Amino acid sequence: MECKNKQTNTAGCNCSYEPCARKGICCECIRYHLSMKELPACCFPDEAEKTYDRSFEHFIRIHKKG
Repeated sequence: MECKNKQTNTAGCNCSYEPCARKGICCECIRYHLSMKELPACCFPDEAEKTYDRSFEHFIRIHKKG
């Protein structure tokens, strides 16, 4: 399946993992991360995303602070 929005999605993607084959293909990215019991980069602020801790627990810790 070809993603018709890949260019637009990639422009707004904050994923800092450069060799990512799913960058800009949101449906694949979400499916992959949920299967790993994680959330995708776009759910995290840039500084938190750079830690590569995409766990639900990390998401909750970040959002409890604010």
